[in-house]
Amino acid sequence: MPEVITVPLAGGEVIDAYVARPTDDPIGGLVLIHEIWGLVGHITDVADRFAAEGWLVAAPDILTHGGVAPALGEELFALVNSDDEEARIAAQPRMREALSGMRAPEYAGWAVAALRAVVDWLAEQPGVDDRIAATGFCFGGTYSFLLAAHDDRVRAVAPFYGTAPSADRIADISAPVLAIYGQHDPALIDALPAVTEAMAEAGVDFTAVVYPDSAHAFFNDTGRRYNRTDAADAWERVTAFLRSRV
Repeated sequence: MPEVITVPLAGGEVIDAYVARPTDDPIGGLVLIHEIWGLVGHITDVADRFAAEGWLVAAPDILTHGGVAPALGEELFALVNSDDEEARIAAQPRMREALSGMRAPEYAGWAVAALRAVVDWLAEQPGVDDRIAATGFCFGGTYSFLLAAHDDRVRAVAPFYGTAPSADRIADISAPVLAIYGQHDPALIDALPAVTEAMAEAGVDFTAVVYPDSAHAFFNDTGRRYNRTDAADAWERVTAFLRSRV
């Protein structure tokens, strides 16, 4: 049954995390990191899907701390994905203002520490043992990379269209990585050759899958860029990869 728990952080702070449990003993624990819209319904649905595959899933809310609570994230997402182009354009200044908190220099350090606290929680759960993996989308894909670079308890990581860290931080990744991209995502695709080279130089087991007909956020079935065929294929690849590596 899904539930919301509070995860304690240093200094007495707590964050919420949506937890989805498998019906039987877990095959492992999975940190699921949301998009830039926060812990919205799409992410909890994905958590439930992973739980049905056998994972004990913890999907933390790390964006409320940055100023975007789930209700605001849902509202901004609806505006940016509107069929009305004028509404989408008008929403941009509000979105930039709402997301300013997570662009603060200290935010990334806080977020990684919060994600490591979620790993702490998963590691203590019955049946998980040391079988812990991470995945995430966009913003969450970026933080999936960062979590793997900061916590060697993560044994496999599958970022969806996330920005890889710098080469010196890539060198800290010990987990195998399956990275998912859409070809029509210029910033990430332009950077991919350098990322691939840095991964190879660091000895990281890195595989990139690029879908030629898809763009950024193609996995999100509530958005305008959703590609049903590629999302289904990516799901099969990621679930098989994570299961085989933990």
